[in-house]
Amino acid sequence: MAGNIDVNALSQLGLTAKPAEKPRDRLGQEEFMRLMITQLRNQDPFAPMESGEFLGQLAQFGTVSGIEDMRQSFETLAGSIAGNQTLQAAGLVDRQVLVPAREGWLPPEGSLTGAVDVPAGVSGVGLGVYDLGGRLVTTLPVQADGTGGRAAFSWDGRLPDGGRAAPGFYELRATGNEAGRAVALEALVSGRVESVAVGERNGAMSLTVTGLGVVDFSRVRGIGN
Repeated sequence: MAGNIDVNALSQLGLTAKPAEKPRDRLGQEEFMRLMITQLRNQDPFAPMESGEFLGQLAQFGTVSGIEDMRQSFETLAGSIAGNQTLQAAGLVDRQVLVPAREGWLPPEGSLTGAVDVPAGVSGVGLGVYDLGGRLVTTLPVQADGTGGRAAFSWDGRLPDGGRAAPGFYELRATGNEAGRAVALEALVSGRVESVAVGERNGAMSLTVTGLGVVDFSRVRGIGN
């Protein structure tokens, strides 16, 4: 049977395992707090450390010691946001959105719909519909009471002579009256979301909207059914 190992003999031969040493290129939390307490105890009472300087050192330590944890947290958060955006994007397909546009699409069957953003104090709002050659096709009344808000409009393509305009794109010019002077207003066009894409690098969402093409989600002013 083997005898007991002489630890002292192994130590003299340099064969004993050395305890793992903590790397000295990093300042741990305990060392940092001990250093700060020692600094506070030994500071000159006639020239004490200012609170701003003390907090600055704490903030610097927090930044250095927590940067890895922050990186992991941001990666987790980014993944969560991307997943949430994908779920939101899927829910937008086949819904109607309002987007600022100078032109709107009149379908073969159906109507060109949208709204006008009307600031408070503006009245006498109207919407001119023009062909792509700049000729006035018709004028649509827009109900606005002067208190501001969003006033809806709809054009089924009917012309003043009773005929119907050909399907296609038409320019929209919204105007109103503010304190006796004419002002241009912003028209919003409604369209159906055909598909949604989420950027792989920046996570930006873009929509393909009927009659409006590809639209950045940031430009959407309203979402309907």
